[in-house]
Formats: sequence, structure tokens, C-alpha cells
Amino acid sequence: MSGKKAKSTAALERIAAALERMSPAPQAEPAFDGAEAFVWHVEPDRLVPVPQVNRIPLELLVGIDRSRDTLLENTRQFARGLPANNALLWGARGMGKSSIVKAIHAAVRTEGHDLKLVELQREDLASVGRLLNVLRGTDHRFVLFCDDLSFSHDDEHYKSLKAVLDGGIEGRPENVLFYATSNRRHLMPRDMIENERSTAINPSEAVEEKVSLSDRFGLWLGFHPCSQDEYLEMIRGYCDAYGVSVAEDELRAEAVEWQATRGARSGRVAWQFFTDLAGRKGVSLG
Repeated sequence: MSGKKAKSTAALERIAAALERMSPAPQAEPAFDGAEAFVWHVEPDRLVPVPQVNRIPLELLVGIDRSRDTLLENTRQFARGLPANNALLWGARGMGKSSIVKAIHAAVRTEGHDLKLVELQREDLASVGRLLNVLRGTDHRFVLFCDDLSFSHDDEHYKSLKAVLDGGIEGRPENVLFYATSNRRHLMPRDMIENERSTAINPSEAVEEKVSLSDRFGLWLGFHPCSQDEYLEMIRGYCDAYGVSVAEDELRAEAVEWQATRGARSGRVAWQFFTDLAGRKGVSLG
């Protein structure tokens, strides 16, 4: 009998362990006072503190003044406990969409507001409801940030996004604001929109649910390709900020050649050229 009981007990313990792995115990509330930024991970759910956020100062972001000022004021309002809008930053690659979110977060914190930044990966959108439950009801205010957001025709993640933008029956937590960046204004490729409209039984409703997601953002901020003067101004700003000494004619000739080899002009290309220049001049960016 004792042998049978031992086997039964061992079997029950294995079942209990398997159930615990399938449904892990709730994570303890993160130590929000210990960091200014966090990254959300799943399996198991947890908020991992970021010791040092990778960003550049707000004043070095050139050519996006209107978007900068609009998003900065919106973030200030939220940090003060006032009404503010979720924001979609869309447009050209490499023009500072994600950089401006991180830079504005730092700028608002220097004004005395203990605002937290939480990064959510697009592939983890299905878990956003659980994340909101972690953030809801704390004494802190959070900017929830999703970089490079977009959807394909068979992607169901957009349904989870509504939990952030609309909040469902509970409503979006008052202490959470959502900022997203995307290369697409409507969060899905134009050819996909046109294809679904042309093949659907009811074209007007075929993509309405996905396209209307962008309408749920209170702020749409567009980022467009920069001019050559703005490109050079960005590089000159980096040189001045980091103490890289270079003649204007030399800087212009090398910067123009660099962008020609890349086949593009953007803030990202400007920073990549400057990084190469600083290395050749023996200047550390650390």
C-alpha cells in the first residue's frame, strides 16, 4: 500500500509542478523607484529595469521641431496629471521617431517629474492586458512605448492594441499613456489595403477595423525625409556637442559622399557618418 501511495504522491507532485509551469505565480510588483525605464518580458511576465537608456539629448534632434514641441507638451501634460493623448509617430526611416520618445522622456524627468518609460515589443502585444494590470493603480505614471509597430493581413495583435487605446470595459489606466512608432501611417502596407479592398465582398468594411486603429491615436506626428542642409546641420550639431574639430569644407565633402554611398539622407545616416568621423578623429563618444 505504501508503495502505491508513494507513486500516487509522486504523480500528483509532477502534475502540480506541470500546472505551475503552465500558470506561474503572479510576479511581485517591480521596484519602480529603482529605475526610470523598464522592458516588458513574458514567460514569465516581468518588468526588467534598464540601468541606462540608450538615447541622445533632445537638442541634437534637428529638423523635427514641430513634432518635438507637440510631443513634449503632450508628455508634460501627462506627467503633471493632466489629460493627454496617445501618439502615433509615423514616417520615414531613420528620422528620429524612437529617439524623440526617449529624449522627451529624459527632458521631462529633468523638469522634476518621475515619469517612467516602459518598452513593449510588438510581438508581446497579446500580453498588454496583463501589463496594464501591473501598471494600474500604482503611484507612478508610465509612457508605454512600442517601436516599429505594424500589422500584416493575418495579424491578430491589433485586437490587443485596442486594450491600450480604448481600454475596453475597464478603460485605459489613467496613469498610462501609449506612444508608438511606425513607418506606416495606417499601420499596414498600402498594397495590402488596396488588395483587401479589391477582393473583399464588402470592400468598405474589409480593412476598416485595422485602418481605424490609427484613428484611435489622438496625435499623429509625421516624420519626413530631411533636406541636405538639415542633414549637414545634424552632423555639425553632433560635432559641436562632442567636441569633434573639423573644417567646414572637409565636413561637407565627406558627409555628402557618405550619404551618396548610402543612397539616403536621414538622422540615422547622419549619426552613422558622425560615428565614423569621431573614430577617425580619435574622439570617444562614451
